[in-house]
Amino acid sequence: MVKGEIKQGRAFGSLEEDVFVNFARTVDALLRGVEQTLKPAGLSPTQYNVLRILRGARPEGLACRAVCERMLTRDPDMTRLLDRLEARGLVTRSRERGDRRVITARIAP
Repeated sequence: MVKGEIKQGRAFGSLEEDVFVNFARTVDALLRGVEQTLKPAGLSPTQYNVLRILRGARPEGLACRAVCERMLTRDPDMTRLLDRLEARGLVTRSRERGDRRVITARIAP
């Protein structure tokens, strides 16, 4: 299967290595498909993930930290990611009155 696609001349060192390489190749193929699907909307898979999370948190929204905790893949700079989505009008953010350190993100109406 994958052995031929990646031009692996020798057998894998173990069944685990074979499974891992096949799994990694499958994940890559699926991710490329997702990227192609999102490309017309100008979204990355990570941006889509944030929007998916916030859609599920309607109408209250979520603290930025909670969005980070729910991500399928980790993004080290959630603030910048939310900045880009907010600049496009896809997300709104506001400070909480009770604790001004908390910023709540919401999917834009």
